[in-house]
Amino acid sequence: MNILCGSAGWTDKTLIACKRFYPPDCRSAEARLRFYASQFSLVEVDSSYYGMPSASNSALWAERTPADFTFDIKAFRLLTGHQTLREALPKDIAMAIPHAGEKNLYYRDIPAEILDELWRRYREALEPLRQVGKLGAVLFQFAPWLICGDEGRAHVEECAERMHGYTVAVEFRNNSWLNAEHVFGTLELLKRYKLVHVIVDAPEEVTNRAHTVWEVTNPDLAFVRLHGRNAATWSATGAATAAGRFDYDYSDDELRQLSTPIRDISNRAVRTHVIFNNCREDQGQRNARTLIEILRT
Repeated sequence: MNILCGSAGWTDKTLIACKRFYPPDCRSAEARLRFYASQFSLVEVDSSYYGMPSASNSALWAERTPADFTFDIKAFRLLTGHQTLREALPKDIAMAIPHAGEKNLYYRDIPAEILDELWRRYREALEPLRQVGKLGAVLFQFAPWLICGDEGRAHVEECAERMHGYTVAVEFRNNSWLNAEHVFGTLELLKRYKLVHVIVDAPEEVTNRAHTVWEVTNPDLAFVRLHGRNAATWSATGAATAAGRFDYDYSDDELRQLSTPIRDISNRAVRTHVIFNNCREDQGQRNARTLIEILRT
């Protein structure tokens, strides 16, 4: 089976606190990753969204996992157009950016020569995983205010060019990209740059999400991210963490229904990654295990 299933992260506080996934003796970062990798062959690294990844961490992850294990890496938030606190940047880079008292920085605020250095360090941080064949896709989850227009397309193209040679997956959050007017052009843009279109499962009734489009834009990889279907928490201002926002437990029936298009999409690509982003407690891990069993039957 060319379908790998896993969860978004393996260190969420609610996952550790629930004490249902990790054995009692898994108390260190190393022990938890080794145990996770004994259960699944794929994981998405989410910490790399909140802060710049490091080559030293990548090397440790590579050492602590089996030879056939795969890491999908979520791109650093500044690169995807999200607001970013200065403290999230490496200290020397943060100090080099002009300061006008603003709380958040955006991609457009960063001088060109500093952006060059930031991209260089980002690619460098991924190398230990790439060198041993454990780097899957680099996931660019673009900010919800990145709309389908000249500026938005230019940024997607820049990211593709900066990450040339890597497998880059793209998840849009603004519905303009995959609506009836723009879906064909968006998919053609992704195909032109060999970018992987991320197929999302999310609450149907919310408007601040991209449409679910079951298409493959890079024949090497199909990518599905399952965010749960909790409309009440999707846009809730009180949901301070991802675990709160994506609090949803897929039923077995829902997973059986999803298995049909997942199987179909897997026939159009060499590999298929399925990531559960419903990261409250052990929901994602349990759902991933269930889906694996369904796909095996």
